[in-house]
Amino acid sequence: MRVSTRRVTVWTLAGVLAIASFRVLPALAAGADDGALDIVKVRKNFYMLAGGGGNIGVQIGSDGIVLVNAGDASASDRVLAALKTLTDLPIRYIINVDGGAEFVGGNEKLSRAGYTIFTNALGNAAAVQAMTNGGGASILSHDSVLRRMSAAKPAYSSGSLPTEAFFTPRKALRMNDEGIEVLYQPAAHSNADSFVLFRASDVVVAGDVIDMTRFPVIDLANGGSIQGEIAALNRLIDLTIAPTPFIYKDVGTYVVPGHGRLCEQMEVVDYRDMVVIVRDGVADLMKQGKTLDQIKAARPALPFETRYGSQTGAWTTNAFVEAIYKSLGSGGK
Repeated sequence: MRVSTRRVTVWTLAGVLAIASFRVLPALAAGADDGALDIVKVRKNFYMLAGGGGNIGVQIGSDGIVLVNAGDASASDRVLAALKTLTDLPIRYIINVDGGAEFVGGNEKLSRAGYTIFTNALGNAAAVQAMTNGGGASILSHDSVLRRMSAAKPAYSSGSLPTEAFFTPRKALRMNDEGIEVLYQPAAHSNADSFVLFRASDVVVAGDVIDMTRFPVIDLANGGSIQGEIAALNRLIDLTIAPTPFIYKDVGTYVVPGHGRLCEQMEVVDYRDMVVIVRDGVADLMKQGKTLDQIKAARPALPFETRYGSQTGAWTTNAFVEAIYKSLGSGGK
């Protein structure tokens, strides 16, 4: 894959303390878990930031910066420092494709560090304060993300909430001379998932519908389902283009996953196939009358455990199998 990387160190004004460090990525590696922030150059004016929570997509052009996701709240200063190494232009839009804290936690700080697309020709200070986020960058999401954040405990601040929410399956805008489509994916990883397609850059930011570091999280409590997850992965494949007929010239469409390394169409196909195989294995065992414990003991995800599985942590292999079992038991909804 032809993706270049950068290594930079950003210093404080005093010049003695490093406030952010960025490391060269070995072969499109995932964002590390040691606090470092990685910058991956995907296209001429498109980057991926990894290591600050969920992966962040960065489109840069004459209109300013469009971010897809905002990372974790604790990473906001490092994200802003990383953006400063790429451009002096302001953040104009933040698009949230997931309601998880690792994707929306940085909304408020990044928005207030940016600048609204609306002008204040008369220079009226009161008019600025009347604008969303006090004249900061717009935060755009599907209504499902807004609802999730509004109901969260502990509550998000008002400045963290999306300032523009849409209800339709598709929201389109044009920034930096590029068409951008935000495409809602119902009941997939959760009920608050979207893809963002950058047409000219040929990049899709997919959120946690695809996670290259583990089996997909099926968040049943927040409306996720195994059938919706597979449907979303199929949609993602449809949005991508393979590099045929000149397979050695380019890699085709790049996909920015929720976590982990950048990927392309065939890797999304492999991920989809993995999910389908495990789903079918669980479904077959259910037809045999096996209990959940018996299904876990049969290890239907065994062929993929080395690559995606875990016995510890917030999302284990058994948790994935259990989510499939419960999702299929309710009709897959």
